[in-house]
Amino acid sequence: MYIQKTLSNGIRVAAEHIPYVKSVSVGVWVGNGSRYERAEENGISHFIEHMVFKGTYTRTARDIALEMDSVGGQLNAFTTRECTCFYARVLNEFADTALDILSDMIFSPLLSEEDMDLERRVVTEEIAMYSDSPEDVVYDMFDAAVWGDTPMGRPILGTCETLARITPDVMREYMKTHYTSKNIVIAVAGCFTDEIFDKLEKYFGSHELPDNEVKCEPAVYTPKDSVLCRDFEQVQLVYGFNGIDIYDESVYSLLVFNNVFGSGMSSRLFQNIREKYGLAYSIGAGHSAYIGVGTFDISAAVSPENTEKVTELVLKEVERLARDRLTDSEIERARIQLKGNYLLSNEHPDARMQALGRATLLGRRLMTPEETIEKIEAVNRSSVGEMIDRVLDLKTICVAATGPIDSVDGLVR
Repeated sequence: MYIQKTLSNGIRVAAEHIPYVKSVSVGVWVGNGSRYERAEENGISHFIEHMVFKGTYTRTARDIALEMDSVGGQLNAFTTRECTCFYARVLNEFADTALDILSDMIFSPLLSEEDMDLERRVVTEEIAMYSDSPEDVVYDMFDAAVWGDTPMGRPILGTCETLARITPDVMREYMKTHYTSKNIVIAVAGCFTDEIFDKLEKYFGSHELPDNEVKCEPAVYTPKDSVLCRDFEQVQLVYGFNGIDIYDESVYSLLVFNNVFGSGMSSRLFQNIREKYGLAYSIGAGHSAYIGVGTFDISAAVSPENTEKVTELVLKEVERLARDRLTDSEIERARIQLKGNYLLSNEHPDARMQALGRATLLGRRLMTPEETIEKIEAVNRSSVGEMIDRVLDLKTICVAATGPIDSVDGLVR
């Protein structure tokens, strides 16, 4: 059973009691990511994620690490285009410690200039690491191409140039306007007592926060090819399509068709391009859903001489799916696999916490596992066919490529 509360300062809480585990997972979700940044601020959301671990007015970075390690807990964070999550998992008897540390990090970060200069170098190294990863490079290229010069088209990590302009005062002001009561959700999943809500009020509800809403600007998918010649061994490819947004409940039909088409070792793409022809080690498809917009993509890493042949085979699989659809047996197999994957992942408190946090932050109704299973079981040939027509529309296709390649002209059109 889900429990929903609102703290005295307006922060929303969503909790699920799981009596058969001995731990509790707590996530503080902030509706803020790179999509909410101005061009000159690009990367500040991710930089904040790093900086809150560098110490507070009462704890050093070492204190934070030692205090969490001393109770055998886990503490981490991540930043996406549309949210930042700070989370901890501890034995239920140490929930108070986790809440104390998380609230201290978020509401009282020291943000010293010395720490910022040091951590800026760390993030710069992170940017360099991703620039050496063909898969990360090609997805940044794809996003920049289809979303253009908008927050959606800029890298989550920012650039060395934008990071250099972020000062402690700039970061404090940004947090003041984006870390608001209407923009923060706390998700809790695991074994806890009602006392945890008093603790949440103590550590989080007692802080006076602005209550302004933070909204992102609309984005428009515009198919555009992109190529970057780099000294990589392979050509990394992304074939992109216009997708569905994060509120679209027909996502279950998308997951079913992609389970057959491009997800996993039994998928058509994997079995045909890798197993039958041996033309790629890595080949697959997936979707990315955001507020108001989304993408569907097929990705592959191939030798330069195989680029055209792989593209030809990918397009044939797309056309075959659009023409012949899926069989009833394929749909049933995909439904069974999706249910199994969902139920297995749902046994972990971290997964339950993340589902609670995302849904509450987005204003979506919290669905029980039984309701989710019903959604998967309701998928049929008609709903799958409609989703294939919507997503695999060749009028929206584009390609991004990096590696030993000079042009993608004529590759998909």
